[in-house]
Amino acid sequence: MHLRFRSLESRIVTLFLVLIVAVQVVGLLVIQRGIDNNARLAISSELVNGAKVFHRLLEQNAQNLRFGARLLARDTAFVAAIGNNDESDRATIESALVNSGRRIKASLTMLIGEDRKISVSTNPPQAAGLQKIALSMLDAAEAGDGAIGIAIVDHRPFQIVAMPVKAPITIGWIVMTFPIDRQLANDMREVSSLHTTVLTRDTQGKWLSAGSTFVGPSAQEVVDQLQALGGKPPAGPFDITVETSQYSARLLSIGEDSGQTASVLLARSIDEATAEYRRLERWLIGLTLGGIFASALAIVFTAKRIAQPISELVTTAKRLEGGDYKVSIDSTREDEIGQLAHAFDSMREGIAKREQEIRRLAYWDPLTNLPNRAQFVVQLNDALQDARRREEALFVLMMDLDRFKHVNDVMGHSFGDALLQQVAGRLQLLLANRRQLSAQVARLGGDEFAVLLPAANIDAALLMAAEILQALETPLSLEDQMVDIGAGLGIAAYPEHADDGETLLSMAEVAMYAAKQRNDGAVVYDAAMDKSSAKSLSLLTELRNAAERNEFRLHVQPKISLQTGKVVGMEALVRWVHPERGNVFPDEFIPFAEQTGFIRVLTRWVMERSAELCRELALKGHPLKVSVNLSTRDLLDQDLPAKFADLLARHKLTPGSFCLEITESAIMDDPVRAQQTLERLSAMGLDLSIDDFGTGYSSLAYLKRLPVNELKIDKSFVLNMENDEGDTKIVRSTIDLGHNMGLRVVAEGIESEAVWRLLAELGCDQGQGYFMSRPIPGDQMIPWLEKWQAPIAIAQTDDSAVAADS
Repeated sequence: MHLRFRSLESRIVTLFLVLIVAVQVVGLLVIQRGIDNNARLAISSELVNGAKVFHRLLEQNAQNLRFGARLLARDTAFVAAIGNNDESDRATIESALVNSGRRIKASLTMLIGEDRKISVSTNPPQAAGLQKIALSMLDAAEAGDGAIGIAIVDHRPFQIVAMPVKAPITIGWIVMTFPIDRQLANDMREVSSLHTTVLTRDTQGKWLSAGSTFVGPSAQEVVDQLQALGGKPPAGPFDITVETSQYSARLLSIGEDSGQTASVLLARSIDEATAEYRRLERWLIGLTLGGIFASALAIVFTAKRIAQPISELVTTAKRLEGGDYKVSIDSTREDEIGQLAHAFDSMREGIAKREQEIRRLAYWDPLTNLPNRAQFVVQLNDALQDARRREEALFVLMMDLDRFKHVNDVMGHSFGDALLQQVAGRLQLLLANRRQLSAQVARLGGDEFAVLLPAANIDAALLMAAEILQALETPLSLEDQMVDIGAGLGIAAYPEHADDGETLLSMAEVAMYAAKQRNDGAVVYDAAMDKSSAKSLSLLTELRNAAERNEFRLHVQPKISLQTGKVVGMEALVRWVHPERGNVFPDEFIPFAEQTGFIRVLTRWVMERSAELCRELALKGHPLKVSVNLSTRDLLDQDLPAKFADLLARHKLTPGSFCLEITESAIMDDPVRAQQTLERLSAMGLDLSIDDFGTGYSSLAYLKRLPVNELKIDKSFVLNMENDEGDTKIVRSTIDLGHNMGLRVVAEGIESEAVWRLLAELGCDQGQGYFMSRPIPGDQMIPWLEKWQAPIAIAQTDDSAVAADS
C-alpha cells in the first residue's frame, strides 16, 4: 500500500509540474501577444498623429508662402513698378522678387503679367516646368485672395502659391514655390521621431524619392519595397524592412499634377517602439524559466526520495540492457519492492543464459564451431583498425570447396556435414602447426571458408594459400569412403585492394570465383575481374528479354566429308545482335548464361530454330544432320529427352537429323545424371558427340561407357598441326582412338587445304573450319550449298575413287 501511495504521489507531483509549466507558458504567450498588440496600436497611433503633423507642416509652409506673396503684392513700389510696365523698372521687380523669396526661403518667385505670361522669374528652368499649373491657379487666386497647390517638376514635389497684384484691378500675379524635400522630411523627423520619405509617382507607376531621413542604400530600399507592393499601396499601416530592421509605415497622398502624384511615407521602427516591451518580456521569460527550474528541482528531489528503490531497479535494468549480467540486485527486503527485486534477479539469470546461447548461434557456426560470417566480419574490422594504427598489411583468403554439391547429392547431407567438419579441423590444425596465433579461420556458409591473415605480406599470403590447398587436396576418409576434394582460393589485401571489411571480403570472393574458373590454385584479386563481372552482369540482365525481342540469330558452320568434299552436316551456333552494343560474341554471354541457368532457355531457342532450318533444307533436297551444343545444365535436365521427342514430332523430323554435342567438363560435373540423360537420348536414335576432346580431364575408362557416336578434336590441336609434329601426333592418336571405339571423328579449326589433306591422310572423317566456311546466317545456307565446290584435288580424288569402284 505504501508503494502504491508513493507511485500515486509521484504522478500527482508530475501532473502539478506539467500544470505549472503549462500555465506559465500560456501566460507568457498571452502577455507576449498583448505586448505585440499594444505596440502595434501605439505605432499606428503615432503614424496617425504623424500624418496630422505633416499636414500641419505643409499648411504652415503654405501660410508662409501666402503671407510673403501678400506682402509683396501690396508693396506700393512693387505695384507701381508693375503698373509702369517700363523696361527700366524690370530690375526693381526682379530685386523685389529675389528679396521676398529669400526671406521666406522660397525656391522660386515669379511674376505673371496681366497677359497671363511669365514676365519675370528668379529660376527660369523651374518656372517653365511650373507654368502650366501656375496658370491654372490664377483664376482661383484672384477669386479667393490667393491659391495654394502642389506641383511636380522633374519628379520633385513643390508647394505653389499664386497671389493677385491689384491696383485696384488685377495687373498681375505673384507665384512662389516651396520644395517638399529632405529638409521638410528632417523637420518632420525632429518633430515626430518618424522616418519621413517624400515620394513621387510618375504616370507609369514608378516611385521615386525626392528626399528621405533614411540615408544611402536605405532610402532606395524603401522605394524598392514600395514598388514591390504593386499598383495600389495599402490604405492603412503596413510593414517594410530596411537593413534588417522592421518598420511599420503609412503612405499619405499630398497632391497630384498632370497624372503624377506626390506622397509622403511615414515609418516607425518596430524594434525601437517595442524596446521597453521587449525588456519587460525578457524579465518575464527569465522569471518564468526561473520558476519552472526551481519547481523542477523541488519535484525531482521529492520524486527521488519517494521512488529511490524503484530508481535502483531501473538502473539495474539499464545495466542489464547494456549486457552487464553480473550486476548484483538487493532482494533482501520483505515488501513488494523486495519481491520485484527477486523477480529481477531471476530474470537476469534467464536472460544471461539465453543471450549466451543466442550469441553463440548468431556468431558461431554450430556445425564446425568456427566463427560464422557475421563474427568474421567483426574480427576483420577489428584487425583492420589494428592494421591502420600499425601501418601493416592484412590479407583475407576465401576458399570454396570443389564438387561439394556432388558429394551432398550422392552421399547425403550428413556425409557432407562430416566432410565440412573435417575440412574445418584441417584448417585449424594447419594454423596451429604454423603457430599463426593471430590468424583466424571461419566458415562463411555452405562450403565456403575464410582465413584472416594479419601483419603479413603477399609472399606469406601465397605460401599460406598453397599450404591450405595442399591440405585440402589430401583425400579425406569418411565412413570407409575416400573423398578427393579441392578448392578454389581467392586473396584480397588491405590496403592494396580495399580499406573496409565488407569490400575486402567481396573482393576475395571475386578472386575465389576467378580461381575456380581458371582451376589454377590461388588467385590474387585484380580490379579487372570486377570490371569483367560487372560487364557480364549487365549483359545477363538483358538476356531474358533477348529471345522475346528476337535479338538472337541462328548461324551455322558446314561440316564436310574430308574424303569426298561433300557437305554432310552443319553445327548450329547462336549470335546475339544487341540493339545498342551490336554483335555480342558467344564467349561474352554463354558462360554466364550457364551459371544463371538461362542456358536452358537459350538451348530451347537454338533447338527450335535448328529444327526449322533442318526441315526447310530437307524439303529442298539438302538433308543435313544438324549439331547442337548441350551445356551442363541441359544434361542435368531429366526432361530433356521428352523435349526432344516433342520437337521432332512437331517439325516432322527423324532422330537422325540431330547430333548433340557435349563437352567433357559438362559430363564430369555430375557423371551419373549425365550418363542417364545421354543413354535416354541415344535410345531415341539421336547421335551424340564429345566436343573439344582432349582439353578436359575425363578418363578413357569412363568415356568408353558413354553412348556416343562422334568425337570432335579441339581446334587447338588442328590449327598448327601442319607445322607442329607434336600436334600431329595428338591428332593421329585421337583419330585412331575414335575409330578403335567405333566413333566418327570430326576435326575443328581447318584453315588451309594442306591441313585438310593431312587430316584426310590420317583418316579423319569430317571437318569444319574457316577454309571451308565461316559461320553463316541460317537463311544463307541454301545459297551457300548451291555454290559450294570442294578443292579440285579433293574432287578429282573423289572421282577417281568412284571410277575405281566401278
